[in-house]
Amino acid sequence: MSDNSELVELQEILRLQKGLQEITNSINAAPSIKQIVLDARPKMIALFNVEAAHIYVVSGKDKKEIFTFVVSGDQTKERKTAVSNHTIPGYVANTGKMVKITDFSNNLQINKYSDLLLDSNVDARFGLTVKQVMAMPIIYGGEIMGALEVINTKDPSGQFLDEEPVLLQEIAEVLGIALYNQQRIDPKAKKSKFSYLVNNDLISEEELNAAREEARNSKEPMESVLMKKYSIKKSDIGQSLEYFYQCRFVSFDPNTPIPGDLLKNLKKDYLNREIWVPFERNDKTIRVIVDDPQNILKRDAIENLLKSKTIKYDVALKDDILKYIEYFFRETSEEATFTDLLGRLDNIDSAQDDESEEAIRDSDSAIIQLVNKIINDAFVRRASDIHIEPDIIDKNVLVRYRIDGECIPYQTLPYSYRSAIISRIKIMSNLDITVKRIPQDGKIKLKKPGVGEIELRVVTVPTQGDVEDVVMRILAKGDTLPLEAMRMTPRNYRDLLRICEQPYGMILCVGPTGSGKTTTLHAVLNHINTPDRKIWTAEDPVEITQRGLRQVQVQPKIGFDFAAAMRAFLRADPDVIMVGEMRDFETAKIGVEASLTGHLVLSTLHTNSAPETISRLLDMGIDPLNFADSLLGVLAQRLVRTLCEKCKEPYNPTSEEYNRIVESYGPEFFAKQNIPYSKNLVLYRPKGCDACDRTGYRGRIGLHELLINTDEIKKRSIERRESIDVIRNIAMSEGMLTLYQDGILKAFQGLTDVKQVHRVCLSNR
Repeated sequence: MSDNSELVELQEILRLQKGLQEITNSINAAPSIKQIVLDARPKMIALFNVEAAHIYVVSGKDKKEIFTFVVSGDQTKERKTAVSNHTIPGYVANTGKMVKITDFSNNLQINKYSDLLLDSNVDARFGLTVKQVMAMPIIYGGEIMGALEVINTKDPSGQFLDEEPVLLQEIAEVLGIALYNQQRIDPKAKKSKFSYLVNNDLISEEELNAAREEARNSKEPMESVLMKKYSIKKSDIGQSLEYFYQCRFVSFDPNTPIPGDLLKNLKKDYLNREIWVPFERNDKTIRVIVDDPQNILKRDAIENLLKSKTIKYDVALKDDILKYIEYFFRETSEEATFTDLLGRLDNIDSAQDDESEEAIRDSDSAIIQLVNKIINDAFVRRASDIHIEPDIIDKNVLVRYRIDGECIPYQTLPYSYRSAIISRIKIMSNLDITVKRIPQDGKIKLKKPGVGEIELRVVTVPTQGDVEDVVMRILAKGDTLPLEAMRMTPRNYRDLLRICEQPYGMILCVGPTGSGKTTTLHAVLNHINTPDRKIWTAEDPVEITQRGLRQVQVQPKIGFDFAAAMRAFLRADPDVIMVGEMRDFETAKIGVEASLTGHLVLSTLHTNSAPETISRLLDMGIDPLNFADSLLGVLAQRLVRTLCEKCKEPYNPTSEEYNRIVESYGPEFFAKQNIPYSKNLVLYRPKGCDACDRTGYRGRIGLHELLINTDEIKKRSIERRESIDVIRNIAMSEGMLTLYQDGILKAFQGLTDVKQVHRVCLSNR
């Protein structure tokens, strides 16, 4: 019995191997794509013992359709279906995923493919009730060429055999090569770098030849002639180059991290002459952008210089490559370039994990210049924070800047320099370089010509892989902004002026770290700073200075905290007190008492909205009656990126987009703004230009939510300790705009876009 079962198993293996070979032979022997499909289909039905089998091929200029051939009577018909998630072959061609469903009545199996959108188990393509299906993408060179499927096994078990997915995969691989070869010998297939443009009716063959002749005579790049004279888009030229070279097209992006570790042994003049530049390192692969990825001599030279055979080549226009070279090697008259500094650091032992003081001293000059350049460049680019992140996966050190609230990659440095750089920053901020396993924080003070003193708040954090991250926040001394520059709504501006001119009471400015609270409070102080007022401030640190203010830097490490500073101020004859933050009960209690005894008190708090601030202080234990009498108002604030004035693009929103905005704003409140929908309604969106580093945004603006402590809020909300929703509803009925509503109105003014408002605010609905 055992011998018989082994014999049957052996015969089945031989049958599968023979069937696979027959399908492979028929695919390779077929003279056309049509014949491949027609010849292989019946053989697949026999091999897999199924009711139906189909081979689909991607077609169309935009690759949005797949087609197959079926025999109907004595006729052969072409059947098409969309590359979408509404059919199984369309889903496979769209996602590149395999599908295997052995029971269509089992929703758990179907739901495994969460983005598959089948209406039923009836295959509308052929009117076939599907019980089981197995489908595989046909891929060659990373490109999806089509899909193949087998439907409804005839095996008594009702299941596909264990080896059948492997067989289907092998057939898909053979089909990938065959379809690629068929397309390559197709008379309509690509013949030159720009045949894609002709095939897609973007330019005629005659115009292409004329452009080629003009480029030859003018000695201009062909791409420049096509864009200037024939109005061919850069994106279309990129698609054509991708199609010809079978690689990725790269456009210039000034936010690209500088691959310092790859540039240190390369000369700018050489790269400009040869038209290539290293782009980035991923794991063990180096990406290089070049104008001709098929130039074997250039590729050999690149591999020798970079000492690597695992190089991936991307294509780019000559002008973009030269821009990247200029950007990567940019320098000022005062400082060495990154590549010069990295070249001088080559002697650091790359295998050294623990950095000693002697090792730092050996490379002291270059390390100092490198760290100073990172800080100076951050200041020039208006960064608020510098992030230095050793990456144990890619084996480099990534430097990122936070600009206008966004973290932007700036530079990659060799992994072997991580300890020297971090040790240098620790020395500058008076931290212990021998302590690497616990966080530390300190400060750096630098003097910049023409600017004055720059202060950086430094924190080191040990991270996975026995390395340390460093974050430096730039606290540059700044001038005071006037209140009218805050771009508040007329109601917010009017009411804030009214309460800040009161002789006593408490005004709170709330929001997350880095939302501009201190800037706003200094604008308020600037408005009320007159010779007849004595104003004390307690800050950590003192970032903005004003004449007439007596400003104090608190020192929590020696016990001189905000509460201690306020107690001292109350003995020093103040009219106005500003305290940096009410972070504890004692500070809040002294602030309330001071506001009740004839002083105007300004402070900040970390809460999300104005109504939440009232609940937070009451939860701290502040007496509700005293708090109700002392509070004048709460200003919640966020910073949102502003659209670049030079390139922002107007557009007419769709009615669906308009309705979503109205619904999230609150229909009853939006109706008061008198902004009806019409074809003339204009919103703005980012585009990108040189002035904004191609981001479409430059600078930030405040969003404001001003809650005025009226009699209604005092009685119902504070003294009765009502919920946050009750406080918010009362305030909105009295004219308060929420942060989100203020942001939407600024979007309609063209200052920002709705997407940025959603990033920093919660909608009302």
